Amino acid sequence: MPLFQRQIIAIFLLGCLALAARAEPLRVVTESWAPYVYEDNGQPAGLDYEIAAEVLRRLDVEVQWQFLPWKRCLLALEQGQADAILDIFRLAERERQMLFVEEPLSEVEFVLFFARNRPYPYRRLEDLRDLLVGTSPGYWYNDAEFRRSRLFTREEAPSHEANLGKLVRNRVDLVVNDRRAGLFLAARLGLDQRLGYNTQALGHDRLYLALRRDPKLQPLASAFARELRRFKLEAAYAELQARYAEPADAALAGAWQRP
Repeated sequence: MPLFQRQIIAIFLLGCLALAARAEPLRVVTESWAPYVYEDNGQPAGLDYEIAAEVLRRLDVEVQWQFLPWKRCLLALEQGQADAILDIFRLAERERQMLFVEEPLSEVEFVLFFARNRPYPYRRLEDLRDLLVGTSPGYWYNDAEFRRSRLFTREEAPSHEANLGKLVRNRVDLVVNDRRAGLFLAARLGLDQRLGYNTQALGHDRLYLALRRDPKLQPLASAFARELRRFKLEAAYAELQARYAEPADAALAGAWQRP
């Protein structure tokens, strides 16, 4: 057997042995952010949940899932109360505390949602002058100018649902969210006919699985990335993506694009 294949097998076996030595399930925390991960009748669901669960099943890793507010997810991992966090953005400052799986789970596109009876078009930062923009606590928006700008006011809400509720009640002018997540949530809340979004994106990013920075978990991070890449080539992965795809007309129904 070639040396490279022996090394790959050794990494996988070390990961399995490390988890077996713990004699405990892998404790994974996350916050509900449909359609990527959420609770459905008390059970975990979502695109990235199903992807991660399938990969971990193939690696024979038992998992304990827990939903928490995002800031508590970060704190749980930092304090060793969790072993992994699902659907997190990869930032340089997080690398010191976390082992990021090299292969991303999903890609996101941040856009600005508006109430259809008060559409605020957005093409550049100047368009947000004097507006009140709803954001989510602890979330990273991959646009430095947006994060630092003083042209507008940011207002956090306790949840994504609360943000959209404030939007339709005219308590904020715009809400920033991932396009797919915002459309999915609006449909679940029955607000899809009352909300739209600007097609000009604020930024793009990727969602990852990150593990506690522990050398014993490095083999698992490597094995997960390898198995995820393999899964992405299979028909089952394409079927999963299709199941969570937004309706063909959803993106157009509420979009605003300035001429």
